[in-house]
Amino acid sequence: MTQHEAAAVTAGAARHDAVAPAQASAAPASAVGPVPKTPHAAGKPAEEGVGPRVPEPGFVLPPSSSAEHPASEPSEPSENSENPESSEKADSVWRRMRLWGIAHAVDDLYQGLVPASVPYFVLDRGYSYVAASGLTLAATLGSAIPQPFLGVLVDRMRVGWMAAAGVAVAGLGLGFSGLVQPYFAVWTLILLSGLGVAMFHPAAGKAAREEAGESTAAMSVFAAGGSVGFFMAPVLATPALVAWGVGATVLFIPPAVLVAYVLYRNRHRQRVLAAAAATTRTGQDQWTPFFVLTAIEVVRSVLFSGISTFIELYWIRHLGASHALGGTALAFFLGGGVLGTLAGGRIADRIGLVRTVQLGSVLVIPMLVALRLLPGTYVPLLFAAATGLALNIPFAVLVKLGQDYLPTRPGTAAGVTLGLAVSIGGLISPVFGLAADAHGPQSVFLIMCFVPAAALVLGCFLREPRRTPAAGADG
Repeated sequence: MTQHEAAAVTAGAARHDAVAPAQASAAPASAVGPVPKTPHAAGKPAEEGVGPRVPEPGFVLPPSSSAEHPASEPSEPSENSENPESSEKADSVWRRMRLWGIAHAVDDLYQGLVPASVPYFVLDRGYSYVAASGLTLAATLGSAIPQPFLGVLVDRMRVGWMAAAGVAVAGLGLGFSGLVQPYFAVWTLILLSGLGVAMFHPAAGKAAREEAGESTAAMSVFAAGGSVGFFMAPVLATPALVAWGVGATVLFIPPAVLVAYVLYRNRHRQRVLAAAAATTRTGQDQWTPFFVLTAIEVVRSVLFSGISTFIELYWIRHLGASHALGGTALAFFLGGGVLGTLAGGRIADRIGLVRTVQLGSVLVIPMLVALRLLPGTYVPLLFAAATGLALNIPFAVLVKLGQDYLPTRPGTAAGVTLGLAVSIGGLISPVFGLAADAHGPQSVFLIMCFVPAAALVLGCFLREPRRTPAAGADG
């Protein structure tokens, strides 16, 4: 230390003693041995043989020192790292959920192929509208009725193979349906395909929740997978069915076999996650709001099934469009559903789960009215997409709400919200078929304009789920 530096330190120490006598006994900067760190000294390297540099009064640190702006320094890294951290989180969600999102897309591809192929059974085989609606009914019976029982089975037993088997059965049943001629054989194979869907949803819904934990974003990846599958069905099927007829359904068997194999290989990891999740499931099941939620899902299912079954025939028979444009209308409707599923999760984060469900019920009414009343073959396409978007805004929210209402029964909740309630709308399809036979497919869309009012009324009885395992009577 030079003589000039020593004088500066001595003068600084004297001023320090005058302001704070209690610290007069502190060791000088040149003392050998450890000196207690102050906030200004954090992160500074110790000088050899002297100890940490302590910025005492009279000692000016270089401008590059972190002690110059102690308050602003820590805040800058958090701002700069916010976007990368968010990106890493989104990437982590996708890595965790991509298998179940893709599997859900493939499984629901076969559900979407039923309404996509029904018009070609009408055109190629000469089926009546009632017979065509019967095919939708077969898929519904196969998927809707068994799902509550399969959900209970999933909650009580180890059935890690069920999701894989479900995808395989769904794909094989639908794939072979276009190759057989007798109506009863076609009906039976589509029924079998529906049974495969019934096997997949409770098992996959429970496994996806175990993989996602409490992350709504992660569960939305799984839910959106189903919407993507419905959307891809007409996009992939229409060109093949136009070119080769209903026999082209056999082309859709390979994805089911591949995904079933991957899921079967993944069953050991899922067993570990299931064991961990079983120890953390707490809370009180709330059955009353769950039943209200189920009724809303049924109304949505009636709308979805009716629109997806008859929208192509509406374009072809009523609007006078080509077969390709009819398939485009179905693709627009289902594509809007994909966007609605993704948007619903973001909307729910802002306004709440229940309000998001109510919002979807309100928005779908004017979209359906515009779809039915607007003339032409191209402008109504926009409202086909808007109807799909509004109808699917509550989809992922209803899935999450169902499992929140029944925290100890995730398989049962998934079997209902993803399966029974979604599929049961197909039971009404023969009624729509009778209306279409009598007054044309446009009559179906006239009826649809009044159906969402039921969901709007039911939505008034929903409530946000309890976040803690509260005691007391279930409302």
